[in-house]
Amino acid sequence: MEDVIKQAESKFKKAIEALKKNFAAVRTGRASPSLLDHVMIDYYGSKVPLKQLAGISVPEPRTIAITPYDKNSIKDIEKGIMTSDLGLPPKTEAGIIRLSLPQPTEERRKELVKTIKKEAEDGKVAIRNIRREAIESLKGDKKKGTISEDQERMKEEAVEKLVKKYTEEIDNLFSHKEKEVMEV
Repeated sequence: MEDVIKQAESKFKKAIEALKKNFAAVRTGRASPSLLDHVMIDYYGSKVPLKQLAGISVPEPRTIAITPYDKNSIKDIEKGIMTSDLGLPPKTEAGIIRLSLPQPTEERRKELVKTIKKEAEDGKVAIRNIRREAIESLKGDKKKGTISEDQERMKEEAVEKLVKKYTEEIDNLFSHKEKEVMEV
């Protein structure tokens, strides 16, 4: 019966991973290879993730360098970056594509904080939904007679401890990301 708690914890961890991925996609003004995770390139008639076509590095805090494995794909990669939602013009020199991230304005940073606050709130909602499912499952087990009332209460307390732990983790992730976004 430990299953309910283990399943809940596994789902909590997945929710945290999803939140981390969403936070990584938020452009803060600091270069990160994860900004390009969703960029797809039309390569020989099929859509291919950029990271499969090129090495991506961050030589400076505000610059992303993209080194194509196949020099013939440079034009396709540039076109893919231009049509993506990044809004960053690629500059190519000596077979390396560079993206320079501008310093976000104060207003833009505040918008980004609102975005990450919403992401964090969505993460907390996911945690609460998982808690509800786990507790309903425990009540069902008690009705079936597979666990006693005391066991149900103990397991509910264990679920609540996990909820508190993961909610605090979301708060920590949010405050760290907020500090990163507001940094000038």
